[in-house]
Amino acid sequence: MAGTAGRRDDRPTPERAGRAVERARHWRYEELPGVDLLRARYIHKTFVRHTHENFVIAAIADGVEVFHHGGSDVFAGAGALALVNPDTPHTGRAGVPEGWRYGAVYPAPEVVAAIAAETSTLRGAPGFVSPVLDDPATVRLVHEVLRAAEEGNALAADTLLRVAVTRLLRLNGGTLPERRPRTAGARIAARARAVLEERMAEPPTLERLATDLGTSPFALLRAFRDSYGMPPHAWLTDARVRRARLLLDTGTRPAEAAVAVGFTDQPHLNRHFARIVGVPPGAYQRERNDVRGRAKVRGRAEVRGRAEVRGRAEVRGRAEVRGRKNVQDSD
Repeated sequence: MAGTAGRRDDRPTPERAGRAVERARHWRYEELPGVDLLRARYIHKTFVRHTHENFVIAAIADGVEVFHHGGSDVFAGAGALALVNPDTPHTGRAGVPEGWRYGAVYPAPEVVAAIAAETSTLRGAPGFVSPVLDDPATVRLVHEVLRAAEEGNALAADTLLRVAVTRLLRLNGGTLPERRPRTAGARIAARARAVLEERMAEPPTLERLATDLGTSPFALLRAFRDSYGMPPHAWLTDARVRRARLLLDTGTRPAEAAVAVGFTDQPHLNRHFARIVGVPPGAYQRERNDVRGRAKVRGRAEVRGRAEVRGRAEVRGRAEVRGRKNVQDSD
C-alpha cells in the first residue's frame, strides 16, 4: 500500500493477542463542547449492560466488537461503526481473539440535534436507525476528528465532526420515538426511577419500593425492565456511575465521589466505573484536569498577548504624537 513503507504494522493478530496490551484514553477537547472522545484497544474487556446520556459513534479500526442491542447480539468489524442512541441499554466485548481497536466520539443530544436541524429534513429528536453501519469513509472521519483534537486543531475537529454526523444522519438517520410513560406499568417504572434517583446513596429494597408504589416486587421488576431495558439494581449502578462522572468533572476526589453516590468505597467505584466507562475513575479525572489546566494556560497566554498588543499600540501612539508635535514645532 502506498505510503506505508518503513512503518511498523502494529495491528493486532491472533498470534499477537496473547501479548497485546489493552489501553484506553477517555478525554475531552475544550473546543468541542458537549462531546466526549475515546481511543481504545481492548482484548479481554467486557462492558456490562449500561447506557449513555450522549450518542455513541464508535469507529472500528481493527478486530470485531460484539454488543447486545435491542434484544440480540450485533457485530461491528473493521470499517464499520457501532451506533447507539442516548439512554439505550447495550453491552460490549471482543468478537475475535485479538479484540478490537476503535475510536469514538460521544456527542450530546443537543449537538446532534443542532447539526440535524441545519443539514437534514428530520423532524423531532434525531437518532440512528441501525446499531451497525458499514461505512469506511465515516470511520476515517471519526479517527480524523480524534487526531485533530489531539493536535489542538479546533477548526478541523469541529468541521470533521459536523461532516461525520451529517453523513451518518443521511445514511442511517431517523426520528427517535418519544419516551412518554403511556401504560400503567411504565408510569410505575418512571416513579420507581425517580425514587432511586432521589435516594441513590441509600436506596430501598425492591419489596419496600414496590410496596410504596402500590404494586408487587415482580410486577415492578417486569415494568422497570420493559421500560428501561434492565432491572432496577443494574439501572441504579449505571446511574451511580453517571453521577460519579459529574462529581469527578467538578474535581471531587474518586473516594469521595464513591461514597456520595452510594458505593461502599473507591474500589467498588473503580470496578463498576471501568466496566461502564472503559477507564478507571482516576485516569478519567486526570484527563479532565489536564483539559482544564491547558485551558487556563491558554487563557493566561491570551491575556498576556492582548496586554502586549495594547502596550505596543500605546507606544506606537505616543511615538506618533511626538512625531506630529515635532513636525508642528519645525513649522
